[in-house]
Amino acid sequence: MHFLVEVVRRFLGRKPKALLHRLFSCIFDSMNELNVRAMLNLQRAFVSERRWEKFHTPKNLSMALAGESGELMEIFQWLTQAESKKVMKNPAKAKAVSHEMADVFYYLLRLADVLGVNLEEAYWEKMKHNQAKYPVKLAKGNAKKYHELLKFKGLNPR
Repeated sequence: MHFLVEVVRRFLGRKPKALLHRLFSCIFDSMNELNVRAMLNLQRAFVSERRWEKFHTPKNLSMALAGESGELMEIFQWLTQAESKKVMKNPAKAKAVSHEMADVFYYLLRLADVLGVNLEEAYWEKMKHNQAKYPVKLAKGNAKKYHELLKFKGLNPR
């Protein structure tokens, strides 16, 4: 970040913090809302500038997504349940977790873009499906899969 502040100061002659805030605010509409369009535009430019489109096939991107998910899991691999809940209190581990999560998100977003999947629509559709599949009355308080849940509650799976 310091490097970017210096670049802005030297080449643009403006207040660096204010300019950087404006520059990076395009990524987030607010602290709680992702600006996926800005992220996609940045990602597409990043890939295009490096001429990586030929490598970004669904197969390669899904494998990269799995690999990055594995790297995220590796951070938690030998931790106890209690330790895993406190991982973000360690600054080095917190940074590693956030970077791996960003990598997972990068590849998920890129894969969706290449395949033409609208992630927001897919998310809401899947949540509606899950709400029907796991009604509170049946699923509350346990983590059983749908077919096990129905058997557990004495019902016949569809």
